[in-house]
Amino acid sequence: MNDETYYSVLGVSEDASQDEIKKAYRKLAKENHPDKGGDEEVFKKISTAYDTIGDENKRKQYDLERKNPFARMGGGGFNQSFQDIYNSMFGGHRQEPRVHTTNITVEIGVLDSYLSPKKTITYKRKTSCDTCSGTGGDKKTCMTCQGSGQIIRQMGSGMFIQMVATTCPTCSGHGDINTNPCFVCHGSGAKDEMKNIEIRIPHGIDDGQFFKLQGMGDYRNGIFGDLLVRIKIQKQDNFEKLGNHLIYNVYFDLDDLKKDSFEIPHPDGNLTVKFPNQFDTSKPLRVKGKGFKMETIGDMMVNQYVKYYRD
Repeated sequence: MNDETYYSVLGVSEDASQDEIKKAYRKLAKENHPDKGGDEEVFKKISTAYDTIGDENKRKQYDLERKNPFARMGGGGFNQSFQDIYNSMFGGHRQEPRVHTTNITVEIGVLDSYLSPKKTITYKRKTSCDTCSGTGGDKKTCMTCQGSGQIIRQMGSGMFIQMVATTCPTCSGHGDINTNPCFVCHGSGAKDEMKNIEIRIPHGIDDGQFFKLQGMGDYRNGIFGDLLVRIKIQKQDNFEKLGNHLIYNVYFDLDDLKKDSFEIPHPDGNLTVKFPNQFDTSKPLRVKGKGFKMETIGDMMVNQYVKYYRD
C-alpha cells in the first residue's frame, strides 16, 4: 500500500510551518528541475505537493480529507475529491433511476368488487414526443456532476466527516442539459395523451386499496413508469362492503311484514330469506358464507328498515 503523502514528498513533518514547507520545496525543485538533469516526473510530484500544502487553505482541506478514511480510497494518501470517491464506488456512471409512478383514482360499485368484471378506464398520461422521439432535444453532459445526476457534499469535520449524495442543482438530477430544446415539448420529451386500458377488478378489493400496472404510467426520463390505480368504492343497489362481509339494506312496508319471507338480489343469484319470529330492526340478519370469498369467506349482513306512510 502506498503511504506517500505530500509531506513525505517534500520531506517535511505534518506540523511543519508554511515557511519550512516553502524552503523544502525550493531546495527540492532546484535539485530536481529537468533543465538541470532532474527527473521530470519527480519534479511534477514535488510541484503538485507544494501547490496543495503550500497554500494554507488547500492544506487544511487536504488534512481533513486525509484523516477521513474514505479519502484514502484508491489514492495512497494523496488528495482525492469526494466526487472522485463517488465515481470510484459507482463506476463513474449515472445510476439507473427508480421507476416513477402515476396515480389515478377509479370509482367502482360494491357489486363490481364482488363480481370482478372487466372495466375500461380512460385517463390522461404523458407519452413520448413524436417530434424529438422522447429525447427533449439536443443535450450535453452536465459538467457539474459529470453526468451522474448527483453531487457529493461533505458534512462535518475532523474524524466525523459524512459524505452525502444530493441531486445535482445544475441538471436537476438528469445528468445532462438541454442545449437545443424541442419546440413541441419544450425539452420535456413528453406530450399529453388520453389512454384507454381494460382492467379486471380484483374480487374483494376494498376502498382505498391500490393495484399496479407496469409501464402504463407517464413517460419520463426515457421510460414509461408504472400506473397505480386507487380504488374508491361506492354504495350500489343498496349494497355496501365491510371487510369480507357483503351488506344489504332492505326496506319493508307493512304488507311485507305480513309475509313469511323476502328476497334479496344477491350477485350470485336471488336469495330467499325467512323472517325471524321476532322482528328486530336493531340487529342485522346474517346469511352465512354469502359474503366475499377471500382468505376467509365473509357473510352477508342484512340491515332491516321499515318504511311506510300513515293514512
